[in-house]
Amino acid sequence: MIRKILVPVRGDGKGDNVLAHAAALAKRFGSHVQVVHCRPRPQDMLPYGIPVPSFLKEQLQEQAVELADQVAGSLRDEFDTLVKRFGLVVSEEPLQGKATACWVEEPGRQVEIIKRHGRLVDLIAVAQPEITGMLGVNSLKAALFHTGRPALMCPPAKTVPADLGSHIAIAWNGSTESARAVALTVGLLEDASTITILCGGEQVYGTRAEDLAAYLRARGLQPAIEGFSESRNVGGELLRRSRAAGADLLIMGAYGDSHEKEIMFGGNTQTVIEKADLPVVLVH
Repeated sequence: MIRKILVPVRGDGKGDNVLAHAAALAKRFGSHVQVVHCRPRPQDMLPYGIPVPSFLKEQLQEQAVELADQVAGSLRDEFDTLVKRFGLVVSEEPLQGKATACWVEEPGRQVEIIKRHGRLVDLIAVAQPEITGMLGVNSLKAALFHTGRPALMCPPAKTVPADLGSHIAIAWNGSTESARAVALTVGLLEDASTITILCGGEQVYGTRAEDLAAYLRARGLQPAIEGFSESRNVGGELLRRSRAAGADLLIMGAYGDSHEKEIMFGGNTQTVIEKADLPVVLVH
């Protein structure tokens, strides 16, 4: 079961979409959503590596505090509005059988806040990075590489289906990353109405899609297997077949190759991150 979802936010205009995805899952599972505002510290907003006279530093720090106050107030007002719209109950603690949400404000860089709060949750919801401007890349990396928890990447969406997670596609290649992805999302899989295992490209790890299907059947699930022969653009084919199958959520292991190698030379994970038009749960 999904009991706790972390939603880190800042003034980038993406928090409402991410919270909408988290709220849909929270209402499905009766989960608690912890919305953490990463409030920038004055020292973080000063020019890096440039000497600043003390009198100017004081002025800049005062202005930084004022700006941070304005952003925090605006985000808190937005939180209050959104939780009502999404039907969440504001509560500092989880309430049995209810979808709840709380607001936490902490000073610091977003990646550090994600590390601190993300290691004891069931899911970390973040926005799909803007590849052109790189906005959001560090948040996704922090969730993937520094928490050991699944990251729900949320692409922009006009509406989020209320039954998000009813049809789940699993990207399977038998790797350690894909095995961990399944293990850490069993709570999602056991509640899904339909599960489709997608496997294609080069199968070099030995653990077959049929083995995964047998494992899931042992848990009372009835997955279907869809294989494909595409080997050049596996990431793109996973997305296409997920949509064609009617899946509303894709689960996959992330960065079997290093992050840097995939950024430089491309890879299945990077393709999915850049091109996904449905929510993706990534696990490294």
